[in-house]
Amino acid sequence: VGREAWLKFRAPASRRFAFGCIQFPRRPSGRQLPADARGGEKLGRRLANRRATSTGHATGKGIFGLSGCRKTNRMSVDKSAKRIRAMFAQIAGRYDLLNHLLSLGIDYRWRKRTVGLVTPRPGKPILDVCAGTADLALAFHAAARKIPSSQRPLVVAADFCRPMLSRGLAKLKRAGTQGEVVLIEADTLRLPFADDTFQIVSVAFGLRNLSDTLGGLREMIRVCARDGKVVVLEFSTPHGRLLGSAYRWYLEHLLPRIGQTLARNRLGAYDYLPASVAEFPQGEALAAMMRQAGLRDVTVQRFTFGIASLYVGTK
Repeated sequence: VGREAWLKFRAPASRRFAFGCIQFPRRPSGRQLPADARGGEKLGRRLANRRATSTGHATGKGIFGLSGCRKTNRMSVDKSAKRIRAMFAQIAGRYDLLNHLLSLGIDYRWRKRTVGLVTPRPGKPILDVCAGTADLALAFHAAARKIPSSQRPLVVAADFCRPMLSRGLAKLKRAGTQGEVVLIEADTLRLPFADDTFQIVSVAFGLRNLSDTLGGLREMIRVCARDGKVVVLEFSTPHGRLLGSAYRWYLEHLLPRIGQTLARNRLGAYDYLPASVAEFPQGEALAAMMRQAGLRDVTVQRFTFGIASLYVGTK
């Protein structure tokens, strides 16, 4: 699958894995393997009255920009791995349609701006975690095509929900990536790669799905090369009374109805977004967490009036 036969990774035995959609055998250790929160508190208080399970967890529903990563029940939203994986499997068929419909197509622009600000370089590969159907991975690949083929970096997209990766695989075939993008079924909290492997490690709308945000950041940093970039594209709450109120109303009332109508599922996957956005650190709070995890020169850039924010740090 990878260009020039295989990438050579050395994965610790404790980080065993399988390549999703394109299956490879597991190998023993040492063997070469194939290649700012303003507005959130108010929204959170409203949503606290909507918790729906006997254990006190919210009814977690996936929505555009989410991807399946390993999760556990440490937050008020139910993020158990088994439940999240099943939820995304149920909505995978309509996932991309709802992504673009519910964001009014702006998500394309966010990804394009991201790869324009964090540009691929020749040499080391790029990793996108919580990759979903590989939209950001494909955006990085498109940007990397400006590099001569002999030096063009491989792009690796990792996610733990196989049906999502299956949708991504079909997109790779349509895009004609010719083995320059590889899909891997892997847990973001236990990445199966050696230290200092990737020039860029990114996550788009998936970091807030991890119960252990700091642990996820540290794992991303571990596999990032020295002086490489760790990139987080994530939802945030717009500032301003009028815009903030309109955004919260859309998240709480309109978006869940549209989502559940177009992608019916037994796990109620379309109330999750407002709860997860309300609970997740934003702006300087998330930037400070990235510094705590070990990054330097962390910058924050707000997109589309603050509906999304891009965080970039250097290892």
